[in-house]
Amino acid sequence: MRKIIHVDMDAFYASVEQRDDPSLKGKPVAVGGGHRGVVTAASYEARPFGVRSAMPSVTARRRCPELIFVKPRFDVYRAVSQQIRAIFFDYTDLVEPLSLDEAYLDVTEDRHGLGSARAIAEDIRRRIREECQLTASAGVSYCKFIAKLASDHRKPDGLCVITPEKGPEFVASLPVARFHGVGPVTARKMERLGIHTGADLREWSLPALQAKFGNSADWYWRICRGIDEREVKPDRPYKSVSAERTFDEDLRDPERLAAELDRIAGYAWTRVERAEVAGRTVTLKIKFGDFTIITRSKSFGSNVPDQETFTSAGQALLSALHPLPKGIRLLGLGLHNLTEVNAPVPAQLGLAI
Repeated sequence: MRKIIHVDMDAFYASVEQRDDPSLKGKPVAVGGGHRGVVTAASYEARPFGVRSAMPSVTARRRCPELIFVKPRFDVYRAVSQQIRAIFFDYTDLVEPLSLDEAYLDVTEDRHGLGSARAIAEDIRRRIREECQLTASAGVSYCKFIAKLASDHRKPDGLCVITPEKGPEFVASLPVARFHGVGPVTARKMERLGIHTGADLREWSLPALQAKFGNSADWYWRICRGIDEREVKPDRPYKSVSAERTFDEDLRDPERLAAELDRIAGYAWTRVERAEVAGRTVTLKIKFGDFTIITRSKSFGSNVPDQETFTSAGQALLSALHPLPKGIRLLGLGLHNLTEVNAPVPAQLGLAI
């Protein structure tokens, strides 16, 4: 039986800012902002007000008037991430980073003879606290899916261990909206079908799920039973970095769509910087109200240098489609033809917002 740990830094960017500027400790802090920007990260003091990552900065400030915005310092975050990653590699070579602030570790081989995956996770968290002055939450289990769920179960600064015997029961008790791979739109669809928890999902047969969810059905059928055979795969390069949004109603208005694309581009570029990658091709993704999908791309002779260029390319691709033949249900923007800037990172990063 494999022993998997998922380590997730607690409000990583905001916590680094609070660590480096003691005047920010105990206060609601948001990393990011700008007039049309988005929140990249929010401190735990800001979250009771409903401030979350990917939220427009104007909305965040409206919800929390005392919110303190600080500019991102990705060079600092990368340096701290490398320090944390070095701690991981002291325990295993099987480290799969998901971003600067989280990673999977396969600790089936107990390199230091600590006796259990729980003890290894506790020691990793201790070292992060002592060497980096930051806190991390960890989930320990027999598979990646449950380890990731467990790391979020007792945040912040928590440790949750789910044994193989308790895995299916643990998954059954959770809302499907918390499942990795079930986005907000899919969660709402499941809820309309009466699927609210893992237990509800487990009541559906595979053919019934396939009729409703197509190719994703097999994944849903397996995870609600606590089955995930994916291995921890270190050093997998990104294929693309993107962000997308599904609208509650189909959109056709050019100004509204341009504003939405600005927001999506801002969040996608944040993910580009977090992933430590660069790329030459900007790709616009559109799903119309009848569910047909089109993509349009623009390639550059060298890497896209900044967010402004990235956003402008996306806006030009969108403008070329007007007047639209029908309303848009989903809009996305991504960066492709990637190369690594510093460190190796995992396979693909896409986010629905």
